[in-house]
Amino acid sequence: MIVNLDVTLRDGGYRNNFDFPLEYALHHARESVAAGMEWVEIAYRNGSFKPKSGIGRTGIGADDYIRAVAEVVSPDRICVILHPKNITEDDLPRMYEAGVRLVRFCLPSGAPEPGLALLTQAAGLGFTTTVNITRVSQLDRRRLVELAAMSGDAGADVVYLADSNGSMLPSEVAQLVTLVRSVTDAAVGLHAHNNLGLALANAIAAVDAGATWIDSSVLGMGKGPGNLVTEQWLAYLGRHTAADSHDLGRILILAHRMESEIAEAKPSLPLPDLVLGHFDLSVEERAKLPLNRIGDAFSAARELTAAGAR
Repeated sequence: MIVNLDVTLRDGGYRNNFDFPLEYALHHARESVAAGMEWVEIAYRNGSFKPKSGIGRTGIGADDYIRAVAEVVSPDRICVILHPKNITEDDLPRMYEAGVRLVRFCLPSGAPEPGLALLTQAAGLGFTTTVNITRVSQLDRRRLVELAAMSGDAGADVVYLADSNGSMLPSEVAQLVTLVRSVTDAAVGLHAHNNLGLALANAIAAVDAGATWIDSSVLGMGKGPGNLVTEQWLAYLGRHTAADSHDLGRILILAHRMESEIAEAKPSLPLPDLVLGHFDLSVEERAKLPLNRIGDAFSAARELTAAGAR
């Protein structure tokens, strides 16, 4: 069985400074779950990796917002993601009381121990837990194995591979899924970005290799060029799996409303993001590219990659 997680309200927030109107956020969560998505990720807790002023409710994940979502969606479908450096031990019980049941930890590869300690606390409180290993395309395979094994030992129910740079090929995704499955009993998930237009192919490759958790966002709304497109993924599942019970029509209606009401939701593949994906560079490197001259941006990205290789 594939567990599908809608990340629109969180990852899509990079497009609109996490400033979804409350009425829309509640509608989105309700319709996503009604369409059969197993989980809906409604926010970061206390902000993303780099502090940013003036962000909206889905970039903070305050208790009152969680409670508002829990009034229209069962807590058993509500997910929040966090960076361990942004929270204290008090946040976890407060989140559980407010209505969150799945908590996802973005795990820094250099110093994972504090995050894993919080994950163990979360598991003890009754949360379903995932570890999201970010930028796996740039991570040494030996370190990936270590992090996956440590995460499973700490109580993670799922180890997610996040193709943060949107640079991976289906064959590479399959290899990493197989590798992680060999060192942990935790389920394996994929969080795909679409810089090269391969998010759908990568999700299919991940599932074929044994991954059972897949992230997607409506209209693909997400950081940079976005994520795996929920509508495309559900359409594929509907054709591929006779017993699939997701309501694609309902998701399409939600996608139409989102495109009509959230200007930043319109699908887009900016050329600089394709360049970043081609050279396996993070979105943070975008500021170093001359964005108004795509040829120069391509050359600058190639130089950044060469400098990193040295």
